[in-house]
Amino acid sequence: MTERQKDRPWLMRTYAGHSTAEASNELYRNNLAKGQTGLSVAFDLPTQTGYDPDHILARGEVGRVGVPVSHLGDMRRLFQDIPLEQMNTSMTINATAMWLLAMYQVVAEEQGADITKLQGTTQNDIVKEYLSRGTHVFPPGPSLRLTTDMICYTVNNIPKWNPINICSYHLQEAGATPVQEIAYAMSTAIAVLDSVFASGQIPEDRKGDVVARISFFVNAGVRFIEEMCKMRAFGRIWDKITRERYGIEDAKQRRFRYGVQVNSLGLTEAQPENNVQRIVLEMLAVTLSKDARARAVQLPAWNEALGLPRPWDQQWSLRIQQVLAHESDLLEYEDIFAGSHVIEAKVDTLVEECLAEIDRIQEMGGALAAVESGYLKSQLVSSHAERRARIEAGDEKIVGVNCYQATEPSPLTADLDGAIMTVDPAVEARVVASLKNWRDTRYQPPFNHPRPCKALEKLKEAAKGTGNLMEATLECVRSGATTGEWSEALREVFGEFRAPTGVSSAPVAVTAEEGTPLALVREKVARTASDLGSGRLRLLVGKPGLDGHSNGAEQIAVRARDAGFEVVYQGIRLTPEQIVSAALAEDVHCVGLSILSGSHAELVPDVLVRLREAGAPDIPVIAGGIIPPADAEELRKAGVAAVFTPKDFGITEIIGRIVDEIRKANKLDPLEVPA
Repeated sequence: MTERQKDRPWLMRTYAGHSTAEASNELYRNNLAKGQTGLSVAFDLPTQTGYDPDHILARGEVGRVGVPVSHLGDMRRLFQDIPLEQMNTSMTINATAMWLLAMYQVVAEEQGADITKLQGTTQNDIVKEYLSRGTHVFPPGPSLRLTTDMICYTVNNIPKWNPINICSYHLQEAGATPVQEIAYAMSTAIAVLDSVFASGQIPEDRKGDVVARISFFVNAGVRFIEEMCKMRAFGRIWDKITRERYGIEDAKQRRFRYGVQVNSLGLTEAQPENNVQRIVLEMLAVTLSKDARARAVQLPAWNEALGLPRPWDQQWSLRIQQVLAHESDLLEYEDIFAGSHVIEAKVDTLVEECLAEIDRIQEMGGALAAVESGYLKSQLVSSHAERRARIEAGDEKIVGVNCYQATEPSPLTADLDGAIMTVDPAVEARVVASLKNWRDTRYQPPFNHPRPCKALEKLKEAAKGTGNLMEATLECVRSGATTGEWSEALREVFGEFRAPTGVSSAPVAVTAEEGTPLALVREKVARTASDLGSGRLRLLVGKPGLDGHSNGAEQIAVRARDAGFEVVYQGIRLTPEQIVSAALAEDVHCVGLSILSGSHAELVPDVLVRLREAGAPDIPVIAGGIIPPADAEELRKAGVAAVFTPKDFGITEIIGRIVDEIRKANKLDPLEVPA
C-alpha cells in the first residue's frame, strides 16, 4: 500500500496558552514548527469568565491556566506572524465565546484574510459549564441566545467555522458515566438546535448546513473497549436524532464530527510516569476504529497532575500522536472492529440506555430545564461520589495509587519543582499595566479606535431586543472595548447566574456500618462536637477566585456531610472577603479551600490574614488542589493547617484529618480513634 492510499491523519493539537499573549504566541509558533497541525488555545480564567485582569476576582488568576486576552491588541499579539486564513484554531471558550470569536475575526481581517475561509472551533457549550467547569456568567436563557446568535452568524458568514463544540469532556471529569456523557451532550445539542431553528435566522433549506457545523468535544478514559464503543454509540445516536428530529437527509451532514482530549481526571500525582501509558491507551480508543475516529486529538502531558506542563512535556504528547499516525500501519486499513459481536452488543446497550435518558430529560423540558432544576448536577455529583468510593474501597484499581504503590525513585520527578513550568507572579502586574496602557491609548494613533462607550450602549440596546448580537459585539471589538467592558454591559441586561451545586441532593455513596472507616470518622466528629459543646461540627468548603473545577470541593462536602458535619458550601467564584464573612456568620470550626488553577499562593494567605483581622485566628484553614511541594511548604509556613493534593485520594481519611485539626486548634486531646 502506498503512502497516497493511507487515510489522512487527524488534526494534532496541544492545549496551550499561559502568562501573556507574547509568550503564548512564541509557544504556538514553536509547536507548529514541531509538526503540530492545529492550534488549541487555552484562555485564562478572567478571560473565560468575562473579567479584566484588574478585577478583584481576577487576582492570582491572570495567565495561570491560559493566556489573558483583554482586548483586540492582545488578540493581535497572540496570533502575530500566524496566518489565520491558513490555520485551524480551536478556542476553549464558552461564556465569552462570541467576544473571542469577534476579536479573532477582526484580527484575521486586519491580516487581509477572507473570513469565509477561516477554519476552527469555538467550544461555546454553556450547559456543561453549569454542570462541571464553572466558567458560566449569564443565566441559561441569555446564554443560549448568545450561542444561537453565534451559530447563525457563522453559518451565514464564516461557513467553515464550527461555532459550537458540544463538550462531554468535562462531564466525564465531573463523574459522568458513558451513558450520562452521551445523553447529556445529546440533550444539549437538541436544546441548541431547537433554539437555532426557532430563532428564524436560518432558512428551512439551510438546516442541513447548521447540523453539518455542529461538532463535539469528547473525553476518552482508560477503559478502552467501553470508550471506543461510546464513540460508535455517539455517532449512531447523532445520526438518528438529526435524521428523525430535524429531517436531515444528507448523510454527510449527519456525520458525527468530534475532537478529543483524553482523560485528565485519571492522571495521577503518584507515580506520574504511569500517565504516559494511560494517555496512549486512551488515544487508541479514539483512533483505532476508522468508523468512529476523532477528527482532532489533543493529549495532556504526563505531569498535568503536578502542575503546568513545560514545552518539552507537550512535545512528548505530540510525538505520541505522530508515532501512531506516521510509523504504524493504522491508517492503511478499514475499520478493524467492524463485525465484532462484542463491540456491537456493547454499542447496542449504550444506545438503548442513552436514548432512554435523553427521553427522560426531554420530559423535564430539555437540558436547560434539567440544569435549572439541579437534576443533571446532582446526578453527576452522585456518579462521581460512587466512583471515588470504588477507588477508596479498592474495587476500582489505579496503579500506583491504591495498588502497586512500591516504586523506585523516578528521575522524572527527582526535582519536583523543576518538573513543571511555573508562571512568574510578576506577570499579573505586567498584564494589568498593559491593560491600563490600552485603556489610556486606544483612542490615539496608531489605533484611533472610536470611544467604546457608544458601542457598548448599542450592545446593551441590542441585548434588550431580539436581534443577533454578533454585529454589535464586532463593533465593540473595533471600538477598543475590553473583555470586562463587553461582559459587564451584558451583565447589566442579562444578570448573572449561580448554578446548583448538587451537594445537598447527592445520595450517600459510602456506607457507615459499624467498623467501617466512615463510621469511625463519624464517631470522631460526634465526640469532637460534644467536647466543644457545639451540637454539630461546621465545615465551610470554599472556592476562592475564578477556578470553577468544583469536583473535589463537592466530594469533600458530600463526604463531610455523610460524616456528620454541617457543611456550608456556596459554590464557586467567591472572594476571600466573602469566604471569611461566611465563616464568621456561620460560626464554622474549619475552613477548607479548594483551588486547582494555581492561585493558591495569592488567595489562601489572604483568607488567613482576614480571619486574623476579624479576630478569628484559631479557625483552622486547610487547602486542597494542584499545589507543588514548595508552594505547600509556603502555605504551611503562612499558617495553613494542612495541605492536600491529588495523591491524597482517600476522602474519608481527609475528613478524619480535618477533625484532628479542629481538635488541635481548640486544644483538645487527640482522639485514639483510627480513621
